[in-house]
Amino acid sequence: MQVSKWGDSLAVRLPKALVDRMGLQAGDELNVIDVVERTLVVQKEDRRKAALTNIRARKWKLPPDYKFNRDEANER
Repeated sequence: MQVSKWGDSLAVRLPKALVDRMGLQAGDELNVIDVVERTLVVQKEDRRKAALTNIRARKWKLPPDYKFNRDEANER
């Protein structure tokens, strides 16, 4: 892979085989976990899992009579 200039930052293009293997899509975030002998160790960030863990940790309770209304939630 080649490192390229992107504005004031540097960027790396990922080969299709790696993208497919990691199940990456545009907009996904990767975390650099470690650097071992000039090799980057990366991990795909699972924002959905993190959000659900955060919600569970707050132990929010809904009123017993609460009913979700999709139309009301999407009104603008």
